[in-house]
Amino acid sequence: MTSDLNNKKDISRHILPTSSNLLGICFVILNFIKLWKAGRMEQIVIDKLVGVSIVLFLIASILSYMSMRSVRKAESYEKSADIIFLIGLSFLALVSVITAFEIL
Repeated sequence: MTSDLNNKKDISRHILPTSSNLLGICFVILNFIKLWKAGRMEQIVIDKLVGVSIVLFLIASILSYMSMRSVRKAESYEKSADIIFLIGLSFLALVSVITAFEIL
């Protein structure tokens, strides 16, 4: 039972630093895009997607931290952090695809 609980907690220990790093990367991407494509339509769409990613990675970081600190709701927080982290990662991947293939 204790080893199961420790294994579940290990996911949060990976989500927290990874989502924090990706949060910082999103801020760098956002600033770079603002300098690079000032005033274009692509900038508006990509800015919004990166902004959503920032919020999602922030929420994932907070939930994974809460999971490590909580006793009763740890599994619920961890599951939510995992799902939100993957959604944020999907948004960041979408930004990469749009930028790489110049879809807009």
